[in-house]
Amino acid sequence: MRKLQVHFLGASGTVTGSKFYLHTDEIKILVDCGVFQGIKELRQQNRESLPINVAEVEYVLLTHGHLDHCGYLPLLVKQGFKGTILGTAPTLEIAKIILEDSAKIHEEEAERANKEGYSKHDPALPLYTQEDVVATLPLFKSIDEGEKIQLSEHCTVSFHFNGHIIGSTYIEIDLFGKILVFSGDVGRQHDDLLDPPKKPQWADYLFVESTYGDKLHPQEDVEGILKNLIDRTIRERGILIIPSFAVERLQSLMYFLWRLYSKNKIPNIPIFVDSPMGINVLEVFAQFPDWHKLSMADYHNMCSHVTLVSSYRETWETIDDPRPKIVIAGSGMVTGGRVLTYIKQLGDLRSSTILLVGFQAEETRGRRLLEGAAELKMFGKYVPINAKIEHLESLSAHADQAELLQWMGSIKNIPEKVFLIHGEKPSMEVYKTKIQEKFGWHCQIPELREVVEIML
Repeated sequence: MRKLQVHFLGASGTVTGSKFYLHTDEIKILVDCGVFQGIKELRQQNRESLPINVAEVEYVLLTHGHLDHCGYLPLLVKQGFKGTILGTAPTLEIAKIILEDSAKIHEEEAERANKEGYSKHDPALPLYTQEDVVATLPLFKSIDEGEKIQLSEHCTVSFHFNGHIIGSTYIEIDLFGKILVFSGDVGRQHDDLLDPPKKPQWADYLFVESTYGDKLHPQEDVEGILKNLIDRTIRERGILIIPSFAVERLQSLMYFLWRLYSKNKIPNIPIFVDSPMGINVLEVFAQFPDWHKLSMADYHNMCSHVTLVSSYRETWETIDDPRPKIVIAGSGMVTGGRVLTYIKQLGDLRSSTILLVGFQAEETRGRRLLEGAAELKMFGKYVPINAKIEHLESLSAHADQAELLQWMGSIKNIPEKVFLIHGEKPSMEVYKTKIQEKFGWHCQIPELREVVEIML
């Protein structure tokens, strides 16, 4: 009988930092390779080497291209990884864009910290550089959705569409006849841009996200809420700042705003998209039309309806523009990116509105805004916040509790164990109880860096 060790190196007891190391005497695999976001104690671990022999890892399997699922890859390569990084073609394209953007931001923040002297480290160093990303990209190899490939004599893997963002999948690993299913981030049943997730039919061991394991998304009138916020912004001659993830949420927001305008529900208010990464992701939608529901006509219409901002000079021109306006800028949890500049300059004005969309992880600036923070620390200084804070939770790209249970409900067997990952502990405890009540399955909430042994 063979033994499998599963090392929970991230997204365990927390939402971000997805990393799961599968270790057998035949093959060694890392499922996802993301960075931690939010809690400082976790973010500090991004600078630590992994507690495994990285040089032995043969494959990294990416569920999708978000930073908390792929952002550690350059560090993995620096630690000696020389294997293959597998993902769908859109996932690898998204990962490339996100890693390049992330490296640039790390370099700029280190340069600014050294110039203004607000870092505790002397000198402040970027987490990784653009050169580190260049060294990582040649290891990428795309796999078709649904294609089964042989990784070793007793191990095959396949990637299956699961909504969430373009290119996103859940992963099935057949290891010595046991089926391990890693959900990645499961998307919504009803999404304006993406088809519903496919569902696994069999899982001996299920590793399932639980970001919204304790919640049902509200039935919000998204168009009505956006219309009211835009009407107020025009009335008060203010700015509607929407921090947004560059992948999917930004494109969804562009689509909603264009649709509102095309129905004559809002006037032609200036809309600025200030996210170089988001602009690059737009091109991925054009490159992979089979992965989303947008027609090319709608795609081109919504792109032509907004002003794309690329340079910092244009960022300041947008801030100085006296007209009422909408600005969509990265990042979605206000952890970095161009949106910080807008909030720093305009967040103290009562005519400003900050609209948060989707999940806000613990100790992110987005979570602090939701909790009523009167000031935010940015670039080493505290900035007063007088802007109105709004939240659109139904625009989340994550399945809620009911959708997750529906996704799992297609599994025909009784899994030997269900591991709850990608969630904060209170939501996972609620979700664990719900799964046990509904299915009677045995669930475990692994701790960060816990090692579980499975007999195959």
